[in-house]
Amino acid sequence: MDALAGFPDRFEVGVSTAAYQIEGAVTEDGRGPSVWDTFAHTPGRVKNGDTGDVACDHYHRWPEDVALMADLGVDAYRFSISWPRVQPTGSGALNTPGLDFYDRLVDALLQRGIAPLPTLFHWDLPQALEDEGGWLSRATAERFAEYAGHVADRLGDRVRRWITLNEPVVHMAEGHAWGGGAPGHSLMFGALPVAHHQLLGHGLAARVLRERGATQVMITNNCTPVLPASDDEADVMAAAMYDSFHNRLFNDPILLGAYPEMLASFLGDLVQEGDLEIIHAPLDALGINYYNPTRIAAAAPDADLPFDPQPIEGVPITAFGWPVVPGGLRDLLVGLKDTYGEALPPIYITENGCSTADGTDDAFRIDYLRGHLDALKSAIDAGVDVRGYFIWSLMDNFEWSEGYSQRFGLVRVDFETQERTPKDSFRWLRTALAARKPA
Repeated sequence: MDALAGFPDRFEVGVSTAAYQIEGAVTEDGRGPSVWDTFAHTPGRVKNGDTGDVACDHYHRWPEDVALMADLGVDAYRFSISWPRVQPTGSGALNTPGLDFYDRLVDALLQRGIAPLPTLFHWDLPQALEDEGGWLSRATAERFAEYAGHVADRLGDRVRRWITLNEPVVHMAEGHAWGGGAPGHSLMFGALPVAHHQLLGHGLAARVLRERGATQVMITNNCTPVLPASDDEADVMAAAMYDSFHNRLFNDPILLGAYPEMLASFLGDLVQEGDLEIIHAPLDALGINYYNPTRIAAAAPDADLPFDPQPIEGVPITAFGWPVVPGGLRDLLVGLKDTYGEALPPIYITENGCSTADGTDDAFRIDYLRGHLDALKSAIDAGVDVRGYFIWSLMDNFEWSEGYSQRFGLVRVDFETQERTPKDSFRWLRTALAARKPA
């Protein structure tokens, strides 16, 4: 059966990438260092000592990558703009060659009939801003809005749809709560200011983008269905706390104008008068990244956090070790509809995909994508307004603290030669995309 059969006529299918994971050229044409440059070059932080210095060399090979997307037949390309490539210190002077790069990329996409969907922040904060406090500082939200305006001034005549932030929960948690990603802080609940300042930055940037003529402003949140490990009251309460920390902390302020009750007290005086009105400004769409559900047990009494993630047994796992539960996508989307009702805007699945072993024979990925598309179709049939689906990722890339050990791409990249080789999943998706289009 055609994997895309029965989807709405205007349903959008695309692929996603992120700047630090593919671009390379980290010291070329005026780009400044980011927190990920610093983190990756710190011994012991990234597997095998890998860095994004070269990555997929997309900065030089972008015409080849755009040609691959055109061959694939996708409707849209979600990519991120490197803040330190555009504004090397995160404020002040702009870097014209950096803006020129994205200018050329946008033009090439449009010439191929591929809609550009830029994300303004995918975790690569300019190191100069981190040195001044980073997202722990309220000032970074203001700098982010200024940066958004500069990018929109250059690209807004052709780009009308924008994503402000990618997965603020992951940047807060991995980068600031338990230290697995850049900038590498281990603050536990002390990382919560990062959540508020990112959300404030989103709201301020959304206002600026609309002033520049944007027709659609989104944020992309990573969301997970949360399952208590048992019916025990302690596990149920721990799961509710994790749901507040991972999901509701980032959805509630945007959609409802308030922080979840379980966490509001931790934010203290951070939330100033008018902040929630800025964050709660109307959203044209909500990006959702889904990879797997999360099973939560109560943590030991002396633990730093009150929740303890547990494995989900009896399901396949990816090369990353993540459980494969396609039905979790339907549960998540229907749950969002039930929770937020009329406050829930149209949804785009802005990331979904899996890591597999190296090679081009990736039947596992085909099964994964087919299963998640089936679950997505079921959610649409249940009344959830989903407008598009973006696969992570176009090509194998630098997978953050895992370096080059995890391969998520529809296209295999030989990181020694930079040769691109479409995988079986690429050909499968190309056939599915071609089948839905009239002759």
